[in-house]
Amino acid sequence: MSKSRTLRPGSSSGALWYFAAAITLAVAMMSCGGKGQPSETAAPANPAAKPVDAATAGTVTGSIKLDGTAPKPRNINMAAEPNCATQHSTPAQTEDVVPGDGGTLQNVVVYLKGDFSQYSFPPMSTPVTIDQKGCQYHPHVLALETGEPLSVVNSDQTTHNIHPVPKDNREWNESQPPGASPIMQSFARPEVSIPVKCNVHPWMKAYIAVFNNPYFQVTGKDGAFTIKNVPPGTYTVTAWHEVYGSSEQMVTIGPSESKSVTITFKAISAASD
Repeated sequence: MSKSRTLRPGSSSGALWYFAAAITLAVAMMSCGGKGQPSETAAPANPAAKPVDAATAGTVTGSIKLDGTAPKPRNINMAAEPNCATQHSTPAQTEDVVPGDGGTLQNVVVYLKGDFSQYSFPPMSTPVTIDQKGCQYHPHVLALETGEPLSVVNSDQTTHNIHPVPKDNREWNESQPPGASPIMQSFARPEVSIPVKCNVHPWMKAYIAVFNNPYFQVTGKDGAFTIKNVPPGTYTVTAWHEVYGSSEQMVTIGPSESKSVTITFKAISAASD
């Protein structure tokens, strides 16, 4: 019986073996679903950038309105997942369009477009959390900065998976059984907005907006927003909604000035699932 050979780095056979191993490892790292897959690193900031001067910074406030009657939400059939169905005293409903108080609109990402490259911002180290509870994502829409940690929690007694489908960031898809530790991820590039789905429960949907500055907010029940510490200048206030798209208004902020903006979306039927 012949003896097996040990492949050495200096031999041609050894070189081929190491090359094949490297290719296999690269393919594995690019595939979806690996918990060992590292998060992307955000692009380095401008080394000459300086903090915003708080003494001259202004504020942009306002509200997002809905002109017309919001479409009625649709009931979600969770019969296939009784552990989740029993968590809802009434049938769970879709969240495509969620009206707020006084004719306002919830779940709208409001942000400033402008050149902030000359400014530096402290990195955000506290994780932003998205929870899977009652077989729905909470919150339905969230926003965070590039490089800011995202913590994915499973509060249900069933297996979920979270699957963001970005255009400008790395796609990932990770399963999470009951009681599992939070999944930690981050995004390297700005993107508005990234759809999120669950391959186990097709009715589960969410959106993640990513920015390379802190000038953003997601509207809540009052439909209002407040964006602080804005350096003097002219900006485009942009509002994004999953059904109604984007709407914009220009605003000029002088030193220590506060401006109020109202953006109105025209009510139309929500997109079907």
